[in-house]
Amino acid sequence: MKDYKLTFAILTVAIVWGTTFLSIRIAVETIPAWFVAGIRQFLAAIIMFFVLIYRGQFKWIGWQNLGYQIVFSLLMLIIANGMTTVAEETVTSSLTSLISACSPILIFLGSVGLGLQKFSFKALIGVMMCFSGILFIFWDGIHDLQNPDYAMGIFYLFIAIAGWASGTIYTKKLNLQAGNISLNLFYQFAFAGIVQIIFAFLFSDNYNFGNWSLRSVSAMLYLAVFGSVAAFFAYHYALTKVSPVQVSILAYINTIISIFLSWLILDEYISFKFILAAILIILGVFIINYNPEMFKKQRVES
Repeated sequence: MKDYKLTFAILTVAIVWGTTFLSIRIAVETIPAWFVAGIRQFLAAIIMFFVLIYRGQFKWIGWQNLGYQIVFSLLMLIIANGMTTVAEETVTSSLTSLISACSPILIFLGSVGLGLQKFSFKALIGVMMCFSGILFIFWDGIHDLQNPDYAMGIFYLFIAIAGWASGTIYTKKLNLQAGNISLNLFYQFAFAGIVQIIFAFLFSDNYNFGNWSLRSVSAMLYLAVFGSVAAFFAYHYALTKVSPVQVSILAYINTIISIFLSWLILDEYISFKFILAAILIILGVFIINYNPEMFKKQRVES
């Protein structure tokens, strides 16, 4: 706690990423989902561009690296972030955050399938706990799936977490060096923003800009400035001070914050079974990813 910059960075990541699902839900109240996702990423690209210009780091990254960034952008921004945003037009932010918390299961199972990780009894327990949590989510609400809009929203969510898992596994499989992360992220944001804005004009039934409320626009701007840029810088600053395993603990905090804020601000109903499901999923993911290094005092040299 003596390192105030590190403390601020960790709090920024935990709180900001914990508010993104809530912010998306508010943004899509009056703004079509693909516009929210596209404008968010495009504004983030503009911010990143000026940061790179200020640092004198903006440059062409080469066709091969551009290809890698396009794949990352497609999987993790266009599919994962985009489909999550579309899903939140019909699915509550609390349920979205909880289902999204299951992505480490797919990452683990995919890594096992590709030989990047070994399966263990500990992992089996974690996977079973996560699936038990998913069963609790839909135990009482299975009849809600008869609503085609809600059912499609759930379907989009599972596409989203599959996209995020695929992007993560792709990174593991290629074992690429990060290089200039800010520069790479600019190209990812720019590509995703352009593609998603095109999708917005193609697939949005009604994009009357006059109907966009100040509340929704503010939420969209918050997602661009804080959700896509500030939290990213804070996350990578934290990685220079503590280990990636320790920073990964924030993922569990994000889900708890998201569910609490959805109940507090949007008055979303949180049942006892939903809380039990959240506990099972978070514990299951924690068991799968548990590493003794999580709680050791260690620092990473910048």
